Parts: sequence; structure tokens; C-alpha cells
Amino acid sequence: MLEMFKYLVGSAGASGYGSKSTAEEVSESCMNSITAIVTGATSGIGEETARVLAKRGVRIIIPARNLKAAEEAKARIVSESDCFDHSRITVMALDLSSVNSVVNFVSNFESLNLPLNLLINNAGRFCYEHAFSEDGIEMTFATNYLGHFLLTKLLLNRMIETAKSTGVQGRIVNVTSNIHSWFSGDIFEYLGQISQKNRVYDSTRAYAFSKLANVLHTVQLAHKLQEMKANVTVNCVHPGVVKTNLNREREGFVTDLIFYMASKSRLLKTIPEGAATSCYVATNRNVENVNGNYFADCNDQGSCECKTKSAHLAEGLWSASETIVSTLTGKPQP
Repeated sequence: MLEMFKYLVGSAGASGYGSKSTAEEVSESCMNSITAIVTGATSGIGEETARVLAKRGVRIIIPARNLKAAEEAKARIVSESDCFDHSRITVMALDLSSVNSVVNFVSNFESLNLPLNLLINNAGRFCYEHAFSEDGIEMTFATNYLGHFLLTKLLLNRMIETAKSTGVQGRIVNVTSNIHSWFSGDIFEYLGQISQKNRVYDSTRAYAFSKLANVLHTVQLAHKLQEMKANVTVNCVHPGVVKTNLNREREGFVTDLIFYMASKSRLLKTIPEGAATSCYVATNRNVENVNGNYFADCNDQGSCECKTKSAHLAEGLWSASETIVSTLTGKPQP
């Protein structure tokens, strides 16, 4: 009850921020030497994250499946600042549900010879219908988790090299949701059915599984970064409940009514509030050297491993993900 009260009134936690803090309020300034990739930046929390980072001087890469939407988002971001150089925002093609598209994006990004300091894995999708990617993977899992898993893996060396050459710690932010705790059952049994088209599909369970996978990804990647002694960290964030295009497949009177009632009860965050935790973890000096933790309302909630209660799940998911990616690309994963 006390935690709910703190959330509703926006009480500040140990970080000095709370549920009602905005992305602009929590982000550091003067970040002209930083380059960031922000997935899902064509609208909602992702666009707000990119806008605030750009306002702080960060060079932004917007990967997008819909390039027209990405260019429109870029125009909106540029319009926020008369002095902002539009050339510091680059739009590039990326469909996270496609393994080949992820590989091509990374190749195209590397050809730009840019550093990479921040990777914000923000893009998300909630598929109400049982849909599959071009690779035959259930669409919610393919977009929310597997694409980000491969993207991060392929960009990791660039991030490590950038941190080593600049002395600036690299940061990876995985945007998850507390809905990850809704998933029940054997994750490996579920994973084994991820390409089966004739199974019973539960859209909420599929989304919860993809968000749990994001948390487990954070756990295992944090261990690997520590073993490598890399000057790069990874943490995951719960943005809160925000009405964004994630719900675009169910727009209508009932959905609008639910979100309207939530907003009136202060349960619903604004988009600037929803983007705050991502921006805090990506930029704030208080998060330096923090690795493998879970953040909500701009405050550290502790180790992701405690959230999932099992390190072997993270290791097993990583191994299974590498097998899936190797099969789809025809290349063994290093």
C-alpha cells in the first residue's frame, strides 16, 4: 500500500527521482561526444528517449522498419531545438523480427565508422493474433527479444572498443516490463514451441515471456561483461504503464476508456515520465558501474537475478538463443 501511495504521488526514491520525474529532469547534459542507438524511436517512449538524448547533444541512430515514420520522428526531434544539427540524427533500416535485417543493419552501421556508447533496446510489440516472422519465429518473441539479443551481440565489440578508446563507460539498456513476472511454466518447454503454428496462443503470456527473456538476457550479458572485464554495463528498466503504439492493434472505445480511467487515477504515466527511467539509466552518473540491475521509476530495484530467481535460466536462454540464431544465419555464434 505504501509503495502504491509513493507511486501515485511521485515520491522521490534514493536517486532523488520518482514515478512522476520526466526524462528531461533525470538526464545528464553536455553529451556531445556520445553516440546512441535507440530502437523503437519512431513514437512513444522511444521517440521521447531519442529526443531528450539529442537535446543533450547525443548523436542518435534511429533504426526502423518504417523509414517514413522514422524520418517524421527525426523531423519532430529536430524541431524541438533550433540549434540542433539534423545531421546528428541518422535513420537506418532495421526490422528486428528479421535476423537478416539485423545482420544488415549492423553491417551498415559499422560502415559509418562511428563509435557506439549507448544501446537502448526499447522497441516492443504486443501481437494479439498469432503471427510469425519471416524466419518462422513467433512475432512477439522475435521482435521484443530475439532481434535485440542478436543486435546487442553483434554490436558488443564496437561498444567495448569505444569504451576502451574513449574511457567513457558504455551502457546497454534493455526495456522490459514488470509483466515479466506474469509468465509461469517451464520456459524451455515454451521456447521449444515458439515456432509451432498449431498451438494455442495466449497473447499476454507471449508478451510476458518476451519481457522475461529481456530480463534473463540482462542477467547473462552482465555476467559475460564482467568476465570480459569490459567497460560496458547492461541494466534493464520497467518504464511503467504508458499508452503508446504498443497497443495499436487494439485501439478503440474500450481500450481508450481503460487508458482514460487509468490516467485519471494517476496510474498511467505520461510519455515523458515513461521515458525517464531509460534516460536515467543511460546517462546519470549515479548508475556508473552498476551492472545487471533492474530499475523502475528511476530507482535501482536490485539485481535482475533476484527478479528471476534463477541464474541457470539466463544461461539456458542464452544458449538456446545462440542455437536459434546460428540456425537462421547459417553461422555459428562466437
